[in-house]
Amino acid sequence: MKDSITLRVVLQNPNEGVWFGLQKGSGNNYEVIQRQESTDADMRFEFDIALRTGKDSEIDFAGPLVQGPRGGRFIYIDIGTYAGQHFNEWGRRLKIPLIGISAETINEMEKKAGLLETLIPGKGKDGGPNCATVKPFDGWKLAKR
Repeated sequence: MKDSITLRVVLQNPNEGVWFGLQKGSGNNYEVIQRQESTDADMRFEFDIALRTGKDSEIDFAGPLVQGPRGGRFIYIDIGTYAGQHFNEWGRRLKIPLIGISAETINEMEKKAGLLETLIPGKGKDGGPNCATVKPFDGWKLAKR
């Protein structure tokens, strides 16, 4: 098995004119990478995360983009003020779980030279940018590069 995998997050139909970006690091010591301003198109974030074997021989994830405890890892998408857009009314984070990624899924991805992708609604129930933990979460699917 490889040391890392490539993931792609697709934010569908996000609010126009809002900055979004991947959070690298945690707490107050983080930076926003792949910062983008939303338009009328879907947004894509493609990135690698490290793989390692946990204590129970299960797949675990690591690296500066990975947040949370073992068994509950996730990726943050920073939005508005959290993404550095200080003049925006929104200050949110979108928490994308790294659940459902098994060794079998990773092996299949490697055979097809692909990546894992998830589709996330860009807008929340309140009409603003989607935030908090993605619900419902349809998981990660094999996709072409």
